[in-house]
Amino acid sequence: MTSVFDHGGFKPCPAPFNMAAHVLAHANLTPDKLALQIVGPEGSHDWTYAALKSAVLGTATGLQTLGLEPGARVLLRLSNTVDFPLAYLGALAAGMVPVPTSASLTDREVAHILSTLRPDVVLHDPDVVCPLIPNAINLETLRAMQSLPAADWHMGDPNRLGYIIYTSGTSGTPRAVAHAHRAIWARQMMFEGWYGLREQDRVMHAGALNWTYTLGTGLMDPWTAGATALIPASGTAPAELPALMKRHGASIFAAAPGIYRQILRHHDKLDLPDLRHGLSAGEKLPSRVSRAWQTTTGSRILEAYGISECSTFISQAPDGSAQNDALGRPQNGRRIAIIGPDGPAPRNTEGTIAVRRDDPGLMLGYLDAPEATAAKFQGDWFMTGDQGAMDAHDQIIYLGRADDMMNAGGFRVSPIEVEQVLLEMPGITGAGCAQIEVSPDVHVIAAFYTGPAALDDAALHLYAGSKLARYKQPRLYVHLPALPMGANGKLQRRALAPLYEVRPK
Repeated sequence: MTSVFDHGGFKPCPAPFNMAAHVLAHANLTPDKLALQIVGPEGSHDWTYAALKSAVLGTATGLQTLGLEPGARVLLRLSNTVDFPLAYLGALAAGMVPVPTSASLTDREVAHILSTLRPDVVLHDPDVVCPLIPNAINLETLRAMQSLPAADWHMGDPNRLGYIIYTSGTSGTPRAVAHAHRAIWARQMMFEGWYGLREQDRVMHAGALNWTYTLGTGLMDPWTAGATALIPASGTAPAELPALMKRHGASIFAAAPGIYRQILRHHDKLDLPDLRHGLSAGEKLPSRVSRAWQTTTGSRILEAYGISECSTFISQAPDGSAQNDALGRPQNGRRIAIIGPDGPAPRNTEGTIAVRRDDPGLMLGYLDAPEATAAKFQGDWFMTGDQGAMDAHDQIIYLGRADDMMNAGGFRVSPIEVEQVLLEMPGITGAGCAQIEVSPDVHVIAAFYTGPAALDDAALHLYAGSKLARYKQPRLYVHLPALPMGANGKLQRRALAPLYEVRPK
């Protein structure tokens, strides 16, 4: 029996279609229901479905008045405010292509995106780093758009380009992933396969509004289902989240594993009577954290696996079907396989986790990179590059990355990208980066470098801070007489972590 999950594909996306119209369809059914609450110790800032739809379609009108046409690329350089999702959906409503980016990117990183993306307009919060460019729209102008008359939904082919997200690839530079409008339609497979999402749910996501994990799991999916999204106010500490969950009746809580770990560090017992379960994605959830959460709250954490190219497609379901430390099973409607050297591998055999090319959530491709896109396919299968094994019950065990990608707080980080920056610093002749475990279940990025002498750690941190987003910056630096190299002269990154363990104390 081969490692293929195929119980039939998902129902086709209707046409014509618009992603934002699909997300906000409940505004016509329950206009006065709360769609979003930004919650904090002093209360909440509330948005009804009607107000949300009005602001989104007003933003669409505002973008159109700039002379932008459907297909125009709209780069978002916005901070952790509600302006971010409103601008994102407003661009989609008008048939434009929003490009969300992390607010923590540096000038250098944004300049690279600008040069490759060539956006038609940049929506810019002055508190967010962005090089001076002529086609920027400031936050005041953007907010004024929200009260403009409503635009019409731009309906069209569900397979047309909808949005672009950036992710670090093994090439060491951010790669633009192009998704179709239909990607939001495919996310419905998560509703039963991961969330157990219902219209009456109140879903709290611990992430910032301008993080793509929050944008999907914390906002768009609850709105698609007609539920209420709860987002902690900016600056809320993890230790404060349980009180907000209880006060606002959160029935589902979503966060990266590190947030769960920080909450448990401050609480031995939690009384959360409305909470059904938690959700975890972004990095592997340590079983120790999962067990501690269940003991502390009486509720489970449901883990999921996804990639930028296809979002989340393997998950633990609320029915309790996950076994041992498995990631879960493919969601109903997905076609997933474990691919070995000769195609689908036998059950319980390691291979590469793969998604069939007809999955409605799979990307259109890497932007302007047809060869790089084609290289990711093996026949009908999109190869994720991550290793796993599928058992007789379709449960998938995660076995690690096939490449050397690192994970920092839920963000995939390419070691090559970090190394290239470090190699520009005077005094460094060679560099290699790896993810290391500094204490149980706590991993950080470490940089190993060569040079005539060890450099001052403070200077290294300062240099990296000027060139890299915070989540990409190494937390530790180790000076070596030589980097581990293979017979072919290539850096052996997997040999770096053991060097940290045996270094002189």
